Formats: sequence, C-alpha cells, structure tokens
Amino acid sequence: MSCTSLRITSGDCRGRKITTPGGSTHPMGDRERLALFNAISEVLRGADVLDLYAGSGALGLEALSRGAAKAVFVEKDRKAANCILENIRELGYESRATVLQGDVRVALHSGGLPQEIFDIILCDPPYDHFDLNEFSMAVDYLEPGGLLVLSHPSEQPPAFFDLALKSTKKYAGAHLSFYEKNN
Repeated sequence: MSCTSLRITSGDCRGRKITTPGGSTHPMGDRERLALFNAISEVLRGADVLDLYAGSGALGLEALSRGAAKAVFVEKDRKAANCILENIRELGYESRATVLQGDVRVALHSGGLPQEIFDIILCDPPYDHFDLNEFSMAVDYLEPGGLLVLSHPSEQPPAFFDLALKSTKKYAGAHLSFYEKNN
C-alpha cells in the first residue's frame, strides 16, 4: 500500500504531518478542508465529532487540533483504520479519539458507536459509493441544533429529513453542504 502524507492546517497540531493510507481512500483537499473548518470554527471548540468514512482520519484529527473535545472515526478498510490509529498516537490524541473499524451502515444501525449523540458529523463518502440512505441514518446521532457536513459530487445538495440546509460551497469537483438539525 502506498502511503503519502498531508498536514494539519490549523490548531494545536498545525503543520504536523499525518499519514494517508492511499489505495481507495482519497483525502479531502487542503483548500476544501480549510474552508470546511473555517465555516464551523465557532461551534467546534468542545464539540463531540463523528467522522464517517474517515479514511486517514484527516477531518476528525483536524477537528481535534482545532479544539473538539473528542472524535469518533468510522472506517471500513482495516489498513486505513490502522493508519488512523497511528495518526492518533503520533498526535497524542489517544484519550480523545476512538476508531471503529467497520461499515458505516453497521455502526449506525447496530448502535456500535461509543456514544449516542454528536455535536458535529462529518461525512466524506467515496463518490463511487454515494449512498444517501447509508449516511442519512447519521441524523439520529446528531444533537438538536448540531451540524452535519457532507461532501458530495452533485451540484444539487441532498435533502435530509429533520435537517435544514444552511449553505453549499463548491471546490473543484466537490461540494460541501452544511446542514443543521431541527430542534
């Protein structure tokens, strides 16, 4: 497996490199990641974050670096999950991070998450397996008033029951949509 690295863009670990597992994972670009975290910076400090389709863990690790209280990473690929664990150790986030190696649908359906409610859910699913039903189950794990951020390939943002679309931003071939859970 070919490994590359990317840098944390801000916070306590700004400039520190993390390893990406390569293979079928494709980390979100620096520009898109920076825009995402600048958009949610006001609600990130002290938040509990769920990083679905975590890949290298770049999104959850960036959230921890910027002050999130804890992050839970869900990643199907065993090698990628091991990469996330190594990144967590390298950055010293063992006490604030949990990695679940397994399918997102199973984690959301089985109640396999280590807590029931999150303030922020980050979804960066593979575009060749973009299954709205799969990650729409995550809404049940979102705190009222909480944010779900979805990276998606289409211009039209998906609609979710119980979520209000706040904004959509376009970056190259990707779109970031920001949703807030209704109270």
